[in-house]
Amino acid sequence: MDNIVLERFLRYVKVDTESAYNRQSVPSTEKQKDLAAMIVGELKALGVNEAFFSDSGCVYARIPANGGGDAPAIGFSSHLDTSPEFSGKEVKPRIVKNYDGGDIVLNEELGIVMEAARFPHLKNYIGCDLVVTDGTTLLGADDKAGIAEIMGMVQYFCEHPEERHGEIQLFFPTDEEIGCLGAKTLDKGRFNPQFAYTLDGGPLGEIAYETFNAAEARISIKGVNIHPGLAKDQMKNAILVANEFINMLPAAETPGHTEGYEGYYHVLELSGEVELAKMRLYLRDHDRMKFEIRKERMHEIAAFLNKVYGEGTVSVAVTDTYRNICEAIEGRFEMVEAIAAAMKKEGVAPFYIPMRGGTDGTILSFEGIPCPNICIGGHNFHGRYEYIPVQSMEKISSILVDIVKSFVK
Repeated sequence: MDNIVLERFLRYVKVDTESAYNRQSVPSTEKQKDLAAMIVGELKALGVNEAFFSDSGCVYARIPANGGGDAPAIGFSSHLDTSPEFSGKEVKPRIVKNYDGGDIVLNEELGIVMEAARFPHLKNYIGCDLVVTDGTTLLGADDKAGIAEIMGMVQYFCEHPEERHGEIQLFFPTDEEIGCLGAKTLDKGRFNPQFAYTLDGGPLGEIAYETFNAAEARISIKGVNIHPGLAKDQMKNAILVANEFINMLPAAETPGHTEGYEGYYHVLELSGEVELAKMRLYLRDHDRMKFEIRKERMHEIAAFLNKVYGEGTVSVAVTDTYRNICEAIEGRFEMVEAIAAAMKKEGVAPFYIPMRGGTDGTILSFEGIPCPNICIGGHNFHGRYEYIPVQSMEKISSILVDIVKSFVK
């Protein structure tokens, strides 16, 4: 698959698909449809006639079984959008050939350097060809590398009709970076495989079949404003009550203090004045019981502060966002074993991580489509130092081919 995946990737990253938090509809930005249209055109050029993108910008495609016997219908998914946390406009990818292990000057004029000492994982790719940015944008490997890798797999089967396979289904949704909004518009009449794989992970070899359980808490605090010169025993400062609320959370259970299976409380937004303060928090935990305790803590803190400051001072609304995909994968572990076996066949050592986040697979898994996550091969997503080894992308595309073949008996 030499150059096939790279050529596609370089085309895709030049299309601006940055999503937007202040959305009015799905997709949050119409420009995501530009990439959707490009991909549908490429699929049809390969002979995949059943390719389509929806009003929400999500790409659907279906490649019929090719003498695969009882092979299951398998789905593959990667998202079209890039993160709004850093500019995805006018991406200028560059290839550092035969990387020598040293610092990489991304932009000499602006003095932007990717330092090897700061990113020690660079040493794993000495001798590889790295795709980098010019330092002014993100690269978009998350998740356009995943799309390119899947498309490389599709091209292989289209060009090798002698290779038997079961039905292959594709789903490339919009707006993953702002809450998997495209995946929530899923049309199961167009995408409903027996199981699927998202390609939205990290370095080569990574496999994830566990995600956080996730919820969002919105806190509203009502205060009382009195002239500060006359405020004794009368003023109730909502900002200070919000501060008390935060101080009642475990200080070490934040994103900056946790890793692996450790959950957290993440104070994402805080705004307000004396009379009204509002907060938004993310609650995360892999363990379902601990997750429920985290949600209950929100209400317990509110109840305590209402006793101190008066009923109705603090109100809490907690909404579940997604669940741990391992619940959906239990009893279907053959789909995970197939990833590991394909990696080993390609000379890649698989390793497992508990994913500290979610993917579109978290939505699909609880729509009845169990969906573990596979690496895309990149590093430093969502920023100017994002990079991906060409060899990793090519290897992952071959791994996908091996996964499909492994289910043909």
